[in-house]
Amino acid sequence: DTSLTEVNSFSPSVPISPSSMINQYKFEDGPELRDLFITVDDPESHITAIETFITYRVVTKTTRGEFDSSEYEVRRRYQDFLWLKSKLEEAHPTLIIPPLPEKFIMKGMVERFSDEFIETRRKALHKFLNRIADHPTLTFNEDFKIFLTAQAWELSSHKKQGPGLLSRMGQTIRAVASSVRGAVKNRPEMFTDMNNYMETFSQKINLLDKIAHRIYKEERDYFNEMKEYGPIHTLWSASEEDIADSLKGIAGCIDCCCRATEKRMAGLSEHLLPILHEYVLYSEILMGVLKRRDQIQGELECKVDALASKKTEKDLFSEEIGKLEDKVERANNALKADWDRWKQNMQWDMRSTFANVAENNLRYYEE
Repeated sequence: DTSLTEVNSFSPSVPISPSSMINQYKFEDGPELRDLFITVDDPESHITAIETFITYRVVTKTTRGEFDSSEYEVRRRYQDFLWLKSKLEEAHPTLIIPPLPEKFIMKGMVERFSDEFIETRRKALHKFLNRIADHPTLTFNEDFKIFLTAQAWELSSHKKQGPGLLSRMGQTIRAVASSVRGAVKNRPEMFTDMNNYMETFSQKINLLDKIAHRIYKEERDYFNEMKEYGPIHTLWSASEEDIADSLKGIAGCIDCCCRATEKRMAGLSEHLLPILHEYVLYSEILMGVLKRRDQIQGELECKVDALASKKTEKDLFSEEIGKLEDKVERANNALKADWDRWKQNMQWDMRSTFANVAENNLRYYEE
């Protein structure tokens, strides 16, 4: 796998700074042009007698013919995003649905309803919707369209409708799967390989996430202590005329280090931490998708076993098995296509994220 493409040759006679070396590389081309553009912004607090919650403005611009207008503006709260995610999972059980931020994201680091918490969540919700918009199948989901276009009362009415056929099918799969003990008998090797890959990926991404949070905490503690020393040296210089200039110089140097450290912390919190945590959530989602694929195959295997033990109703069972075989094939094809797409996006995200961190570190040490 080629991570970076060299676009300039280096001349040995010309000295090159570390940051300019990073700039001599570029990433592969980004996603193709889209016809659906979504922005999540303008968080607004709502206080009622029962609860306090935040709504976000969702602005959609599109050139698609199936939309009645080219632009929509609605307000949505977090539970509306949860509803959308659950509907997508019901409709597409073996597609990889993008993760949502947890109910209490970054628990222990920020307070709920603080500006930092709200902004972190807004960015995550913005990314969630745009990941769906970029997906070749999810982007045309009817519930997604309703989420983007319906006014609050229309969405509320739609949410109250009973579960559809796909939802009932999902319940059937879960009911059958709960009665199945052990792994499926004839899982294709490809999906066993996927499962093994995700187990390793999950371990590594969780470890990276923990290390990144530890680094950020250490940087924050270092910054908080260091920023106290600049003023101390400035005050000290007022009472030590002989070394006043040196003390002021030290104070200036400390201030410079503080500014550089603060910029590096901002880079970690804005770029590294969110991406790593998103893929921690993705690892959980992928394991769930693989399990649902096995459940669909498990339902087929149960029917095949039942047919072998029955002497009557063979025609009825054969027809059901034929439908289940088609269902398993569709599920397998959907997951295979989505798996390749997800891996490509994941590799892109990881390359760009770690290159960004490296460039930030180079700038920090240069400063």
